[in-house]
Amino acid sequence: MTKHSALTDQPVVAGYERHLRSERGRSPHTVRGYLTDLQDLADHLAGAGVGTWGEVTLADLRSWLAGLDAAGASRATVARRSAAARGFFGWAFRTGAVPRNPASRLVAPKRAKTLPDVLRQDQATALLDIAAVAADDADPVHLRDRAMLELLYASGIRVAELVGLDIDDVDRTELVMRVVGKGDKERTVPFGRPAAEALEAWLGSGRPRLVVAGSGPALFLGARGRRVDPRVVREVVHRLLRETPGAPDLGPHGLRHSAATHLVEGGADIRLVQELLGHASLATTQVYTHVSVERLRRSFSQAHPRA
Repeated sequence: MTKHSALTDQPVVAGYERHLRSERGRSPHTVRGYLTDLQDLADHLAGAGVGTWGEVTLADLRSWLAGLDAAGASRATVARRSAAARGFFGWAFRTGAVPRNPASRLVAPKRAKTLPDVLRQDQATALLDIAAVAADDADPVHLRDRAMLELLYASGIRVAELVGLDIDDVDRTELVMRVVGKGDKERTVPFGRPAAEALEAWLGSGRPRLVVAGSGPALFLGARGRRVDPRVVREVVHRLLRETPGAPDLGPHGLRHSAATHLVEGGADIRLVQELLGHASLATTQVYTHVSVERLRRSFSQAHPRA
């Protein structure tokens, strides 16, 4: 038995996990993240001799965050774990699982506002060209990879949204798809002709060769015929970006950032981009206007003789 089991095995943790999944509608990835943060807190508390969540004090939480900072954790990590503690203890106090909320006055350093790395438009084109050339051999996995990349860049959807797509979610006549985003919120997202062509090739020549009895309606399948895993999508994106000259090493979320940035650069209304990305707040979407301005500044500095 590990030193943290006395805390993590307590019913309050299982109750919080059910709350996140059922009542908050958090994705499995998000839930795992929260539980990992609680696991780290439990390790620290066990080392301090704390046996139950009800014994935890504000000083214990501050000591935990200070230890993370001393160990070189980024401000983003410290801020995320602070938020995880506030969420957990806030819920536990409201439900009567703990007698007080020790995290009510817990403050973490503000996350530094950094602009996301994005591909230039020519790099995005080169990436998709590489995927298209690979798919020329008609290998079903290569046809799938091309279709996934085209759809990610065309729509800006998240990886979880991509792997969650079923065949019937995609209207190949109207070139739109029904996407289930965070909080189980549905939205309709358009995509273009290149993505439609890649999908046609995948559905016509690729998917039928991977499908098995347990495939179900999943749009994208793994090599064994089950719904493709998000890790596979990330591996595909990283691998093909390594083959793209001059491209930064981005994951699938980098394609989402790139798609949004290129939409803004092309003159799309910021509220339209917000709707496409499924952002609850316009402030989240407005980072892409900053990305565009920063790219404009760099181009100006490099090209203008009087910059």
